[in-house]
Amino acid sequence: MSLDEVKDVRTPDADTTDTTDTTDTTEPTGITKRRGGGWAALRPLLLRMHFYAGLLIAPLLFLAAATGLLYAGSWQAEKIIYSDELTVARVGESALPLSAQVAAAKGAAPQGDIVSVWPAPEADATTRVIMESKGLPEGETLTVFVDPYTAEVRGQLTTSGDALPLRAWLSEFHSNLQLGDFGRNYSELAASWLWVVALGGLALWIGRRRKRKAELVVPARGAEGRRRTLSWHGVVGLWSVAGLVVLSATGLTWSKYAGENIGQLQDSLGGATPTVSAKLKPGPESAGGDEHAGHNMGPGEEMPPPAPTADIGIDRAVEAARAAGVTEYLQVTLPAKGKGYVVKEKDKQVPVHLDSVAIDPADGRVMDELPFADYPLLAKMTRFGIDLHMGLTFGLVNQLALAALAVALMLLIFWGYRMWWLRRPTKDRTFSAGRAQPRGAWRRLPVSVLLPLAAVTAVVGWFVPMLGISLVAFLAVDVLLGFVARRRVKAANPA
Repeated sequence: MSLDEVKDVRTPDADTTDTTDTTDTTEPTGITKRRGGGWAALRPLLLRMHFYAGLLIAPLLFLAAATGLLYAGSWQAEKIIYSDELTVARVGESALPLSAQVAAAKGAAPQGDIVSVWPAPEADATTRVIMESKGLPEGETLTVFVDPYTAEVRGQLTTSGDALPLRAWLSEFHSNLQLGDFGRNYSELAASWLWVVALGGLALWIGRRRKRKAELVVPARGAEGRRRTLSWHGVVGLWSVAGLVVLSATGLTWSKYAGENIGQLQDSLGGATPTVSAKLKPGPESAGGDEHAGHNMGPGEEMPPPAPTADIGIDRAVEAARAAGVTEYLQVTLPAKGKGYVVKEKDKQVPVHLDSVAIDPADGRVMDELPFADYPLLAKMTRFGIDLHMGLTFGLVNQLALAALAVALMLLIFWGYRMWWLRRPTKDRTFSAGRAQPRGAWRRLPVSVLLPLAAVTAVVGWFVPMLGISLVAFLAVDVLLGFVARRRVKAANPA
């Protein structure tokens, strides 16, 4: 039976009706017999939305879960695959000055322009010297790995941020299937619907009436057929829902369309992520002592920042940063035109170390400092959310939890399709499929529920555009299928 052949009728307990499992006759908890009242009116709408979203968005969710599973494992995989670059052959007694390590990296890759240096964070780790190099795609850099004890170059890799080639590729695969901006639509659509499907499923599962309360949180014992599949689907969904909603919300923060709206809202609420200021102060002294500097400036114009005329060197800059309290997992950005050194902490595991300072290259003076404790609350929450999504906040435990959520989501999708398959009315028809939930559920809602629901849906659809656009598309298709179904019924019964 095709979806457009479904008659617009209300069937009892539509999510449990199954010709192969007549023992599953439970009804939702709290349903009143009054037509259109409360949960009894809302439940059919949730069922239909959950059905269509699960049926049509599930393939995208499955892709996101599968690629996310691969990404969760990439943190440990890169430690094995790139062990030569990431670790030293032998831990020495003391490290060489950073300047000597940087010089060794420059000698190994003279074509690169050094932009930052990541001193070895652990005794057996290498120092990373990050370079911009011609011929590399936008956003990619050349990283030279240097033994801090001997200045031996352990290798060179093309990197993206802190991601080595394997993780960088898997990150792109997860976010856009290696299809660029077009592919980003897939992940945003999946993230936009994941929380809707998860919370809708949670409401439906909690709202069921069951003989044993324990079956809310553990699979039903002795169940068979579709009822057994439904039990596993509901219980695993219940235990996974919080993590899935967090993944959805954090994934949307760096999506193309919803992410822009989230960023604007965050900025308007004063929650923008602050940055340390490394801008050199304009003036005769910083311009090299030229007392005539700025004489040709127009009224109200500010003298442009000068290029540094002196450089204390990376070793003294790091010493100054450490003296200011920036000590853990350092990332040193070298001076550029009009800017000094920026020394940041990049340890995102709890407890996080994300303080930063700006150092004047002329004299080692701290020009600005930004403790993570001074971040606005929303900026902190965004930072924690993104790092949780990426598997950073709790290290290996975080990555294992992400892998478990990915597997759970794939199982939920499999069980969902299996229930649809078991629901098919004619078991001897190989390609028949289960029916959709009846149409017209929204018409049964009382006005006091329908109007607020429509308003909230419109606001959420505007704020999360991929959700809003796809929801409108679902409604249009649903109306079209209903029209076709009515025409067929009328044609079959001309009287």
